[in-house]
Amino acid sequence: MPSAKLLRQLIKSGSEGNFDAFRTVTEQVIQEERAKQHHLLANDLERLLYGRLTPVNGVSRTITDKVPEDKERGLALLQVREPVRTLEHIVLSDENRSLLDEILQEHHRRDLLGSYGMYPVDKMLFCGPPGCGKTLAAEVIASEVGLPLAIVRIDSVVSSYLGETAANLRKVFDFIAKTPMVVLFDEFDALAKERSDSAEHGELKRVVNAVLQMLDAYEGKSLLIAATNHESIMDSAIWRRFDEVLVFDTPNAEQIRRLLTIKLQGVRRDFELDRANLPGMFKGMSYADIERVLRRAIKDMIVSGKEFLAIRHIQSALSREDARLNRLKRI
Repeated sequence: MPSAKLLRQLIKSGSEGNFDAFRTVTEQVIQEERAKQHHLLANDLERLLYGRLTPVNGVSRTITDKVPEDKERGLALLQVREPVRTLEHIVLSDENRSLLDEILQEHHRRDLLGSYGMYPVDKMLFCGPPGCGKTLAAEVIASEVGLPLAIVRIDSVVSSYLGETAANLRKVFDFIAKTPMVVLFDEFDALAKERSDSAEHGELKRVVNAVLQMLDAYEGKSLLIAATNHESIMDSAIWRRFDEVLVFDTPNAEQIRRLLTIKLQGVRRDFELDRANLPGMFKGMSYADIERVLRRAIKDMIVSGKEFLAIRHIQSALSREDARLNRLKRI
């Protein structure tokens, strides 16, 4: 709740039609709410004031200057960016959508939970095959809670020097504990492989021990998301460190239909989705595969000078996707 002084100034400037003063006071309210960690409210106020969300990069520029680097090569350990896509851009299973709604609700009511000595979910594990929405879900969460998205660069974190990987992880955890953001540890299995595997060397086992300790000790305000395509090789102790586990899979027919509705919205076409039985044409494909096929079909329509997207464009794009997958299998 803004201070009484700001409220009086806001109403006074609005009633007098003094837009410059109204804008100045509103910006002060936004700053006050953001300082209280009310990022969702601050973002909503910015949308009302400016007509759009002020780019997180305006905040991230300050953050980027402080991003820790790998000592060995001087590479940034995280990539911080503005989340763009929201809930309307993602298709989820009913179970995952329900879990995501609950998690977002907890973060929107952080203050209420805090008054009872409780805290929102802050550590999640996403697992499932590539292209099924794990990274997109992390971006959507960041967008919905009004925080920057930071992606941990595994290629920078993992070092050839003894003990340096754990040191890089410590830098990451120290940084995100001080700077609220949604942090995605992609390819998390590279840091959390099963320690009982005799094929793994001692350094990797020390890294896993360090990850476990840092997860246990973490008390920052960032929301941590680990994502993996290879959950079966992860250490059994890792799973207990996460509040929620979301399993992502290839879409079923209904989810494909919803994705097609989203991706073809605004595209002029000479067919209806249901009448053309499009969902069946994409059976077994991941979300990323379907999006790639649709982009290819739309580009084919554009470069061929056609006004409407036709089924033949999609069939041609599907044929090229099959050829692409066959080439990859031969590699």
